[in-house]
Amino acid sequence: MTTATCLPLVRDEVWLPVEETAQVGRIRRTVTTLAERLGFGANRTAEVGLAVTEIGTNLHKHARQGVVLVRTVRGERDAAVEVVALDRGPGIADVELAWQDGQSTTGTLGVGLGAVARLATSCSMTSRAGSGTALVARFAAARDWVPEWGAEHAAGVTRPIGGEEVCGDAYAICRSTDRLTLVMCDGSGHGPLAAAASDRAVRMFRDLAPMPPEQLLARLHHELRGTRGGALAVAEIDLAARSVRFCGLGNIAGAVLSDGRKQGMISVPGVAGHQARTIRAFDYELPEGAVVVLHSDGLTERWGADFGADPATDDPVLVAATLLREAGVRNDDASVLVARTT
Repeated sequence: MTTATCLPLVRDEVWLPVEETAQVGRIRRTVTTLAERLGFGANRTAEVGLAVTEIGTNLHKHARQGVVLVRTVRGERDAAVEVVALDRGPGIADVELAWQDGQSTTGTLGVGLGAVARLATSCSMTSRAGSGTALVARFAAARDWVPEWGAEHAAGVTRPIGGEEVCGDAYAICRSTDRLTLVMCDGSGHGPLAAAASDRAVRMFRDLAPMPPEQLLARLHHELRGTRGGALAVAEIDLAARSVRFCGLGNIAGAVLSDGRKQGMISVPGVAGHQARTIRAFDYELPEGAVVVLHSDGLTERWGADFGADPATDDPVLVAATLLREAGVRNDDASVLVARTT
């Protein structure tokens, strides 16, 4: 799509559990190795290691089912390291107080958050009593690092099925002046062949000229022949008209979240690249402040609008990660994509 800015600008590297002390060290080594690979200097790499150790230690001490996602984020000139921490701990009652040095809470990440915030290029958190906490911290080599467009508008996360190193799901986002177009593909099966199908879909999407969602899905369906194929969905958000046009083939779920309500969007049966008897798009209104969510069937659809994050105010990556934590209960590849419309 030559007239648009296209994502993803991130690469999910690895999910790491935090259940034992030794795993905190593994997270630190993983992150510092990634920082070195991205060209961080020795002092900055050490700062990143210190901050990540604080995150991991607090997860180990205070959380249940703590996990860390390590990934890269592209900027205008170079890439940064991003760390997303999730848990099912008791939550933090006063998030603002928790950022202050010396504060200890009964929830996760109560100690050391001040240091993390100072050392990170950017940092944000959401927490819900009784549900847990999600934190994202981004570390760049230079303090004046500027991300490419997208982080404040849309973000996604992917997670492979247990036992696989690559996820068979993929997504991409393109934005023009007044439109935001989302694509998600869930490659059939798991592992490298499923990933090859979904990666092909998103690469083709980024290369194609703008077209209506039903035409785009039909084109991608044709391009996926010869691969495993998979479930595929396109959502075109018209920011001026306040509407979204959704076209889905297979079990990619779409929803509009607004004012505490969830409105599901309709996909038709089929497998992109193999079988598509009907390709049909549906239109939905977007109230002010609405958020559009796409996810693969690695998440159950039995989630409501109150899933532990505030889509209207929380960082989109935290909304996506929290939804994955709450609804990603199936042993399957999983992906979630969240886009703000204001």
